[in-house]
Amino acid sequence: MKALQIAASGMAAQQMRVDVISNNLANMSTTGYNARRAEFADLHYQQLARPGTVAAEDGTMLPTGVQLGLGVRPTSISVMLAQGALSQTGGDLDVAIDGRGYLEVTLPSGVSAYTRDGGLKRTGDGLIVTSDGYEVVPGITIPADAGSLSINASGEVYAYFAGQVQPQLIGQLSIAGFSNEKGLEAMGSNLYLESPASGPALIGTAGQDGLGTLRQGYLEESSVDAVREVTELIKAQRGYELNAKVITAADQMLSATTQVR
Repeated sequence: MKALQIAASGMAAQQMRVDVISNNLANMSTTGYNARRAEFADLHYQQLARPGTVAAEDGTMLPTGVQLGLGVRPTSISVMLAQGALSQTGGDLDVAIDGRGYLEVTLPSGVSAYTRDGGLKRTGDGLIVTSDGYEVVPGITIPADAGSLSINASGEVYAYFAGQVQPQLIGQLSIAGFSNEKGLEAMGSNLYLESPASGPALIGTAGQDGLGTLRQGYLEESSVDAVREVTELIKAQRGYELNAKVITAADQMLSATTQVR
């Protein structure tokens, strides 16, 4: 009897599904977060009688055969790419990407990472960094005597100075695109790493080559749909319960077998 192993694989799959849903709900307020979805596939099939097998001397073949499935397995936890709503903050260094693309940052190890979290800050030296202190590429330093800042849709950063009518261009934020954004490796802290599946980063200018534009004074909210996630949670819970009932039924059948005299 393989029902115990099959049902156990089903319970493990539903548990993983609940784990993914709980992570989505936990990140409902995370800037630029995209919901994840657990995907599954059926396991190997035991071919007790292959379809098309000759079953008689006259050449009669089995139309369907006997193929016994052995359970379920996880195939991927994929990102559901979706543009989150843009929330107005009014901050000079708050920028939301309206469309495709990521901001590039430099980690302490020198490796490049990518993020859609545009809640930028400045250090004591005026360097523009992320909330975790990682330098935004290309490195832009805000002069100490600068007043307000202006960032246009293409990422150009202008600083206003006392006594000057025209602002001064101090740098331009670039945008990175990928041929397969779902292949990026999530590392936490709203950061992603390039991987062989994502392809190399294609650095460009905001608003060009299919990349999104920048919106100063806005932040991208999480794209998690709470109603959908709760619905999926209920379905996963019911699936877990049904697989548990299969294990109970299989156990009772085995008990009946051992008690036969």
